Amino acid sequence: MRDGHHGAMPTFDDAIRSLDARFARLRDEARIPGVAWGVVSHGSLVHAGGAGTTRHGEDRCPDARSVFRIASMTKSFTASTVLLLRDEGRLRLDDPVAAYVPELVGWRLPTADSVPVTVRQLLTMSAGLATDDPWGDRQQGLPLDLFAELLRAGPSFAWPPGTVFDYSNLGYGILGRVIANVVGQEYREVVRDRFLLPLGMTATAYLAEEVPVARLTHGYVRREDLYVREGTDPYGALASMGGIFTSVEDLARWVAGFTDAFPARDDPEGRHPLRRSTRREMQQVHRAFGPEIPAHAPDAEPRVEAGGYGLGLFVAADPELGTIISHAGGYPGFGSHMAWHPATGLGVIGLGNVRYAPVRPVVAEMLAMLVREDVAPRRRVAPTPAVERFRGIAEGLLAGWDDAAADAAFAMNMDLDEPRDLRRAAVERVAADLGPVRPDDGVPAFSASPAHLRWWLRGERGRVQLEILVTPEPEPRIQTLRITPVGEPDPVLRGAAQRILSLGGDVVPAWPSDLPVAVVLDTGAVERALRAGSAVFGTMALGLVIAGDGRTTSTWQLATERGRATLRVDMDAQSGEVTAVELLAAAREPVPDAW
Repeated sequence: MRDGHHGAMPTFDDAIRSLDARFARLRDEARIPGVAWGVVSHGSLVHAGGAGTTRHGEDRCPDARSVFRIASMTKSFTASTVLLLRDEGRLRLDDPVAAYVPELVGWRLPTADSVPVTVRQLLTMSAGLATDDPWGDRQQGLPLDLFAELLRAGPSFAWPPGTVFDYSNLGYGILGRVIANVVGQEYREVVRDRFLLPLGMTATAYLAEEVPVARLTHGYVRREDLYVREGTDPYGALASMGGIFTSVEDLARWVAGFTDAFPARDDPEGRHPLRRSTRREMQQVHRAFGPEIPAHAPDAEPRVEAGGYGLGLFVAADPELGTIISHAGGYPGFGSHMAWHPATGLGVIGLGNVRYAPVRPVVAEMLAMLVREDVAPRRRVAPTPAVERFRGIAEGLLAGWDDAAADAAFAMNMDLDEPRDLRRAAVERVAADLGPVRPDDGVPAFSASPAHLRWWLRGERGRVQLEILVTPEPEPRIQTLRITPVGEPDPVLRGAAQRILSLGGDVVPAWPSDLPVAVVLDTGAVERALRAGSAVFGTMALGLVIAGDGRTTSTWQLATERGRATLRVDMDAQSGEVTAVELLAAAREPVPDAW
């Protein structure tokens, strides 16, 4: 199931072998009877694999067509259906949900000043309902009449509605009733008719009896060294939070629908039931949760994870990879996860058939590996044609100032922010200090948005960074122009930096007696910082100069064994004394997404 494009790429086969081995190892380490997995790229399932068995004690290796329960991954189907009804004008997300589910009319809210629970709050897990795993997992088959009684009795709230993310299966059970009541058709039938059939997801169902017996995977719980088959709850009130049976092959179609929403474009909408704009809307953070720092080795950089819940999907902001979209599912007998990277269109799916099978970390790990291996091109933010045109104008002003060119390009704020004569003089000083400049091809240009561009030029006596931001006017003009020179460090300053950096080695020397320091510099603190830096980053060496005049101060990117760091050294040009030393873990800009 591999397309020709990826098969021809030199790193794809190696990456896939690593992925297959990792999932097979997961099956052994976690003692899961069977695991199935797949890789999505360019809108297709390009690779699938399996290990173990779909039925303990039988020789039935899972494959792309084996059908598992996917538990809470079902929520993305429920959310999609709600959004489809919204797009058709049949409901509004900010309406009180009681307008669509009458059993909620008498709910007692947690405080007198609480707002009524809305459809949007249920979608975004912010209705104030308490987290209900694992209780909710056992409500899958709750009869609809008993669910109606439960709703009329009213829930116990944990929070005022609309304030806090708190994962709620009950909330998505209520959304199933919203769908059924608005359409006048049972929830599972609406999803089948509006999504499964149009997308060709013929292996996907809410009823076990609709799955061919030979393809149905059995779920288990491990009791000591025995695998005990879990019971399968029937279709019921909470099917809308976790009731779907499906396969890697069908899930690949589902994931491909979300990756196809990027980038925004003028092409015809295609055959997907949801508009691309709505699919992108689902993949934005609608309810943020606090950043987390996972446990890490003391000699490693901490990794901050941030993100939130979209509409039936989790959205994570990875400092290296950019946006990752995902949803997991855990259920008696099964564990599952799907994750994708919008900037490359790569996705990974993993399914296992033991209670709460821990496939999620491996899916995330393998998706990150595929992205890092560049097995698919990453879509990056591209500057608009106007920005590219202004790039040439900015370089022209550096080569030789021209007031007429500046008048034609500058927005009205430019001369108010910095008088023209001062700006002209500063640019002319930079040009004189650097000499003739040429593109610095070693550092790629960067755009935080299509209206922005930052790039480097190299001169005879240093480098210069240029940055422009254009206005949102019908005819854009330059509203920000930064020209920042970086002088080539003189030999004395560079030599001092190299000697200081050596203080972070395994054998800790004292501060060199022939390297003079100002009285304001605490050399002991510098030595401690360098030893700590050596523990975190490993061997460090001077790399590219990124700031400073080269005589009194310079900042270098450091070449390290792991992580990214910078070193700044300040020196008194007259006395030759080192006046300041700063070793920092390098700042990380968020990876901009080409939505």
